[in-house]
Amino acid sequence: MSDIPDIVTIGQSDVIHHEGYDSTIVSPFVPAIRVASGPRSVFISGVTGAPVYHDHPHKPEVFDAIPVDGASQARIAFEHLDQALRAAGAERRDVVNLIRFFTDVAEDQDEVNRIQAEWFGGHVSTSTTVEVSRLATDPRLRLEIHVVAAAPPA
Repeated sequence: MSDIPDIVTIGQSDVIHHEGYDSTIVSPFVPAIRVASGPRSVFISGVTGAPVYHDHPHKPEVFDAIPVDGASQARIAFEHLDQALRAAGAERRDVVNLIRFFTDVAEDQDEVNRIQAEWFGGHVSTSTTVEVSRLATDPRLRLEIHVVAAAPPA
């Protein structure tokens, strides 16, 4: 594994991998896709407090180290967003759309809003918040975040 992002161009898009990428892990998604021509749109797969790179089908023991509280999971998810954004040549201020999926909005939203505001550092994107009964990765997860960014020209 290399610390250099793995970028593969397919058609008009670049598939982006970042630190932690392991080609032996079976996964039905990639962390990010950047439009290769025209405006550089970056689409980042939903991130959680779980490792970005994990096998599918899921192995529950991979998720045993995940903190149980929403705030800790949010901090990890925003770290994962930073990894994908950097690998795609984008930054936090390039995020134009953010979608958050909570398993308990009432319990976690205020704390996640605070962490998100700190992470953005004054930048505000469009956003949507949805409460769901469960996230697909592991039942202990409380938050998943999906973003789209508009990266500057290369």
